[in-house]
Amino acid sequence: MPRRSRRRPDPPQRPLFGGHQRVEEWSDGDWVVRQITGATSTKPYRCPGCDQLIQPGTPHVVAWPVDPRSFAGTGLDERRHWHTACWQARDRRRRR
Repeated sequence: MPRRSRRRPDPPQRPLFGGHQRVEEWSDGDWVVRQITGATSTKPYRCPGCDQLIQPGTPHVVAWPVDPRSFAGTGLDERRHWHTACWQARDRRRRR
């Protein structure tokens, strides 16, 4: 009798807090900020700072608000990909 092919289990997810991320304090609250290298940037994203496309392969920043009710800072549904310069200039821009 032939063997059935078995589905491989999904690889384990990377832990949220690992790699190069930090918490930054801004006028609108505390944010978890992660630097993304060009090698790990594989999809295009829309930068909320300038409303321009962040092309794949472009180093940029991912930021999300720290959830004050959680030690882990898991506001992942609110994470956004920013150009590094746009993230650094966000307090100097007008709100849209």
